[in-house]
Amino acid sequence: MNRTGDEPFITAVKPLVDAMGGEMVPPDEAGPDDVVLAWEGVDVVAVRLPQLADSLDHILAAMERKQGKPLAELDRKAKQEVVRILEARGAFSVRHGVETVAGALGVSRFTVYNYLNREKEA
Repeated sequence: MNRTGDEPFITAVKPLVDAMGGEMVPPDEAGPDDVVLAWEGVDVVAVRLPQLADSLDHILAAMERKQGKPLAELDRKAKQEVVRILEARGAFSVRHGVETVAGALGVSRFTVYNYLNREKEA
């Protein structure tokens, strides 16, 4: 992972890996579930993908950073938009996804379901 020509490649993929909540490790430390990325026929870096539940927590934390405040402090319209984005990203296919999102938004599961139903009706 330290060859001179590798740095631009690693620099290029790092934002994507960070956005997914992944971890970059040397290719010789790759496990069976890691994704090894090659450049010009040479293994450069391995990406350790997070578990789905960890991904949801990572997505929620990124959304809070983007908003500049805890999601629970957003107004109703902004919370509905967060739910719409999370639905598009598959957050509610994760076990306990609704409960996790409801906790982050400071609302009940019922409210999250209402936001989801409202989006489907629109």
